[in-house]
Amino acid sequence: MRPPQPHPAYNEAANKLNERGPEPFFCLLLGYIRMIPVGYMYKSISHRPDGLNAVNITDIYSVSDCISKDFTDWVNFWKHNGYWFFDRPDIMQSLAEDNKLSLSDMKLFFYFTYEYEWHELAREWREFTPQPSFETDVVLPDKTDLLGYDVVTFSSGNSAECSPLSCNHLAQDINVNSHCLLETFENTKSLVENGSFNQTEPGPFRIFAVHGVTKA
Repeated sequence: MRPPQPHPAYNEAANKLNERGPEPFFCLLLGYIRMIPVGYMYKSISHRPDGLNAVNITDIYSVSDCISKDFTDWVNFWKHNGYWFFDRPDIMQSLAEDNKLSLSDMKLFFYFTYEYEWHELAREWREFTPQPSFETDVVLPDKTDLLGYDVVTFSSGNSAECSPLSCNHLAQDINVNSHCLLETFENTKSLVENGSFNQTEPGPFRIFAVHGVTKA
């Protein structure tokens, strides 16, 4: 399956981020969709679990850590930002060093999220903001690869909870790529709006653009 391809203006917008402010614009063929940079996470990648009957999936790049775990139980360190990710990779690297954790076999992700979250009972998109009690100052990576799109539940309104494509095995009935991610933003948004995620976990649901950070 061909890897997801961003519109050429996406890279241009990201490259000009420092000139335009902290929130880049993800340019789609249908218009301009604002995608907010929310931060980084190191994850330990798991192969497709035996119970997930979708043979095209090789591994799980879901935002949630239900299957592919985050680098540690990081919440109690209180070093995350208002989106409950990390502003810079070196913050996690320092935590790992202080706690004698190895990141060598982990993959570093960077996430953008759609500016609205979907409330399934009201059937509408609503704005959300980072929690003001945590400083948020996300530094963009120099280079990333767009890997696909995930849908994540945020019933508590803070940290990422479940990714129904993997956690609830929706990927058995919805076309995904080898990383258990959706190929396009347009298709992801349509699936959310038509109720494909409704009977999985409590929402609201947020759409993430999942990027792998390319090492220099």
